Amino acid sequence: MSKFTALTEELHDYIVAHGSREDAALARVREETAALGEIAVMQIAPDQGALMTLMTRMLGARRAIEVGTFTGYSAICIARGLPEDGLLIACELDPGRARTASGNFVLAGVADRIDLRVGPAAETLAQLAGADPFDLAFIDADKGAYDDYFESCLELLRPGGLIVVDNVLQDGRVLDPGGDENAEAIDRLNVKLADDERVELAMVGVADGLTLALKR
Repeated sequence: MSKFTALTEELHDYIVAHGSREDAALARVREETAALGEIAVMQIAPDQGALMTLMTRMLGARRAIEVGTFTGYSAICIARGLPEDGLLIACELDPGRARTASGNFVLAGVADRIDLRVGPAAETLAQLAGADPFDLAFIDADKGAYDDYFESCLELLRPGGLIVVDNVLQDGRVLDPGGDENAEAIDRLNVKLADDERVELAMVGVADGLTLALKR
């Protein structure tokens, strides 16, 4: 007997309609990003956004990191889970996308909680060494560097802090990643984290797969 329900497009639409509360600001970000074409696949879906907000709030997070901001949808969702005096440091490599994200933060009313850093995320994370510990990290950037991002974020988090790793299924390519550099990198990380005693771990089948790693 199957232990999961396979999602059709219609069933996912049902989840979004009944299991997420996407307001006008988020809907506008999603729709404008969709107009960019195929690259819009980099944006998280509304159901994942709702989960990100809820996890941030449940964790009681006050300080968060995002590696890979794109047009800002996920950053808005995280920021909305923070208290009014909370802080999200958002890392984005592309200046054009960063400008778009900044405008979207204002539109969503969370610009005062987000410190957007433009440039290589590895450099930003290195600059944060020695800062007050963070409560939450979300990794959704170049897949080949995921392992490095994970290690850096783990160092920056407090015990009991949570790392959320996106796209850990690679549209199913992790089952046979040969020749696909991104899938191979993600598969190596998945194998590593399965036995990593530094974290409590759960991989869940939301969107393209999320790994939740709670620092011990």
